[in-house]
Amino acid sequence: MQRDKFFKEIENLNHPNEKLIKTHCSYCGMQCGMNLRVNTQTNKIIGVEPRYDWPVTVGKMCPKGVTAYQQTNHKDRLLKPLIRDDASLKGTAEGFREASWDEAYDLIAKKFKELQTEYGKDSLSVFSGVSMTNEKCYLTGKFARVAMGTRYIDYNGRFCMSSAAGGFLRSFGVDRGSTLPWTDIHETDCLFIAGSNTAECHPTSMFRIWNVQERGGYIIVVDPRETPIARRADLHLDLQPGTDLALANGIVNQLIEMGYIDEEFINKHTNGFEETKELVKDFTPEYTSMLTGVAPVKIIRAAEIYGKAPNAVVMFARGVEQQHKGVDNVSAYTNMALVTGKIGRPKAGVATFTGQGNGQGGREHGQKSDLLPGYRKITNPKHVEEVCSVWGITPEEMPQPGVSAYEMIELMEQKTIRGLYLLCSNPAVSAPNQNFVRKAFKALDFMVCSDFYLSESAEFADVILPAVTWSEDEGTVTNIEGRIIKINKAQEPVGESKPDWQIQVELAERLGRGKYFSHLKTARDVADEFRLATKGGYADYYGATWDKIDKQDGVFWPCKDEKDEGTPHMFLDKKFYHPDGKAKICALPYRPPAEEPCEKYPLRLTTGRVVYHYLSGNQTRRIPFLHDMCPEPYVEIHPETAATYNMEHEERVRLFTRRGEAIYKVKITEAIRKDTVFVPYHFGHEESINLLTIAALDPISRMPEFKACAAQLEKVELKKVQ
Repeated sequence: MQRDKFFKEIENLNHPNEKLIKTHCSYCGMQCGMNLRVNTQTNKIIGVEPRYDWPVTVGKMCPKGVTAYQQTNHKDRLLKPLIRDDASLKGTAEGFREASWDEAYDLIAKKFKELQTEYGKDSLSVFSGVSMTNEKCYLTGKFARVAMGTRYIDYNGRFCMSSAAGGFLRSFGVDRGSTLPWTDIHETDCLFIAGSNTAECHPTSMFRIWNVQERGGYIIVVDPRETPIARRADLHLDLQPGTDLALANGIVNQLIEMGYIDEEFINKHTNGFEETKELVKDFTPEYTSMLTGVAPVKIIRAAEIYGKAPNAVVMFARGVEQQHKGVDNVSAYTNMALVTGKIGRPKAGVATFTGQGNGQGGREHGQKSDLLPGYRKITNPKHVEEVCSVWGITPEEMPQPGVSAYEMIELMEQKTIRGLYLLCSNPAVSAPNQNFVRKAFKALDFMVCSDFYLSESAEFADVILPAVTWSEDEGTVTNIEGRIIKINKAQEPVGESKPDWQIQVELAERLGRGKYFSHLKTARDVADEFRLATKGGYADYYGATWDKIDKQDGVFWPCKDEKDEGTPHMFLDKKFYHPDGKAKICALPYRPPAEEPCEKYPLRLTTGRVVYHYLSGNQTRRIPFLHDMCPEPYVEIHPETAATYNMEHEERVRLFTRRGEAIYKVKITEAIRKDTVFVPYHFGHEESINLLTIAALDPISRMPEFKACAAQLEKVELKKVQ
């Protein structure tokens, strides 16, 4: 208590000529609490302090968080609109000139109208992201469908969270990334963590995770690499990339065989157990080991630890989800909680590590091709009527569902889509099969990009609009737990930059649709309409007012009215969101990766993050400290594999697949399987690992298979990098 009092007093001690603005980090789904330090004479952000009063991370911050404030006044900020005068330079940072907002808006409106007149409404598209506030995500969906009138809108969560969403919807009937608050995690008895390099990707979770062990609990980690968390885990299941579905089926089989199931819970609250029991019979420890490479004794021990634990949480991240069967993987791991009844109570449940800051809220409110605000389906006439009544349009005016993000890129290459409005995303780095993606962007007749830096994707644009950073606007985001929190404005926008919601309001006027947007004068106006649009949906935010969020340190959705304090724990009443109120235990036949190793491509390539960078690296690669800590990508190779190829540490090598190639520095490490190589994905241009990855899509989530494809190595030079 004395310690808490001490830190609270420190936070209240402003330095001379400074004020503190309470807010949250701009990066991953942890959304760590922070105070931005603002100079009251210049009104500029000058630093950051951790917030010890934030219950999720209690003063913890990672290297990205402590330097995030350096984004805002960075020398690379876009300060004015840019227009490309030389189309031959598309795909480069050259050929742009500064312009006024009026000139930029007039050109965009003219080109959009011309394309739709000649090729139809659906010749335009919107590709957005979820590192934005809920309000901006919401308005982007409305802008696409009401101002542009197109069916083609999707978002970068297709490359991040869509498989988690699909798995939760199938198993529970609703998608909330965590069924319990993060403050429960350190009090559980077992954490089963699959496909998450947590210590690097969500490091401010680690104090809770280590506390499980310190209390006598267990940590099980599933990962082809011996990551920092895997090294300290009680059990490391070192599977081959792309084989999670077999491993999950094998563990569920052992839970049944060893008698760790909860028959009462299964009978009262689930469907599908008998079919699943029959299917997983084949997944003996020996057969599962043959498919996954994990030793049978480890599979048996994992089931025993999880099965015996009074409370346990199954957690997973992109390693599980970024596969062409990512939805099946999520449901298969979720089966572990359902067959044992370890869900719908404190300290037990299922959770996914959210990659982007608003990865949860950003997928709930209309940026997905088939969704409307509140997690409503655009194919449901009742849902359409409810949203249309808020937007002031008729159901007949609502566009039909579109296609997923990568499929939109395919339509660009085919010239079905002629124009693109891109915001808060960098698919020229983050999408798979980059050679094809870049070809598709060059095929566009007209492209608009809104960003605060000139990203690799912006290099393909005809018009670039300068947007603001997270600290120059306000609104809400939904963190890793499903907790709606508030982002507060710390300084005025630099140069002539504007928030995306304002850009959309002003652009709608130029497109002749201003009457549907002109009442939105402030971010709070957007928030009020947004909450109303979610009312009655599964993801109901109506009761989560800004005042309530401030008072409660966040509000868990659903929150239906002013008296509702929110829902930290899902399914406490054991009622799931399927029509019969039951969860579904899914019988899921195993499918191998879309591309298996062969004689020509004998290695398995997988990708992931490092602690110093975020997503495509467009932000973090510009921050000096983060760049210095990880200035370039590398390929991790096991020593025995390196010896086979006669490769040395830090030597440059060529890594290639059926889709492309790149040159990387070798990092020899025993922390990876002998049959697997790993490259971080935060780098652009010719260093992008997504030049090599495969665009095999999950049939439900349309997630590409970033985490597994067949690859080969060859030497390109003998000397080490100096």
